Amino acid sequence: MMKQFKTGFLAVLVGLLVALPSGQSFASCSDRPEPNINWTKCDKHKKILSGADLSGSTLLLTDLSHSDLRDVNLAGASLVRANITQSLLQDGNLQEADLTKVLGSRANLMDSNLSSATLAKAELLRSNLSGADLSKADASKSELARANLTGANVSNTNFTYANVARAIFIGANLAATDFTGAYTLLTRFEDSDLTRVIGLTQGQIDIACGNEGTLLPENITPPESWPCPAEED
Repeated sequence: MMKQFKTGFLAVLVGLLVALPSGQSFASCSDRPEPNINWTKCDKHKKILSGADLSGSTLLLTDLSHSDLRDVNLAGASLVRANITQSLLQDGNLQEADLTKVLGSRANLMDSNLSSATLAKAELLRSNLSGADLSKADASKSELARANLTGANVSNTNFTYANVARAIFIGANLAATDFTGAYTLLTRFEDSDLTRVIGLTQGQIDIACGNEGTLLPENITPPESWPCPAEED
């Protein structure tokens, strides 16, 4: 009987190991951070993980809110529906990471690398993305109201049907940025070059903010409401 139990237990264990994605660590929530670790649904709230290498890891539904993730390596990681609310992620490497439906209100992603990352339906209200590299990222249908993208690289970034109301794009690289269907109420485009953006309409500009330094695409004219009054927090 005992022999049969041991045989059955080993079979289940082998099955679990085989089911893990290739290169994925078989880990518990208490294990130390390392590449390709699986922290699905783990509680990492208020943790200090600055400088950690979590590249390729699975952080599905992981609570990383209020955590210190400065200079973290999350390249290629999956943070689908993870919580990074008010977390510190500046200078982090999130290249090609999947942040679909991530919760990140007031997250600090200043100077982070989000190139080719997936941010579809991400909730990043009031997040700090100033100086960040979002080139070729997919931020379609994302919530970026009042986000700070000052000086960010959003070239070839997909903001289709995103909410960028009151977001700040001053000094951002907007080459081939797609704003098709985006909500641009009081979006700050002062001193920005919009001549090469995609999908921007007169109606979107009419409710946005700009100034004499704003360069517009052909057939779009600045509204009489410009410049907008200073934004209050």
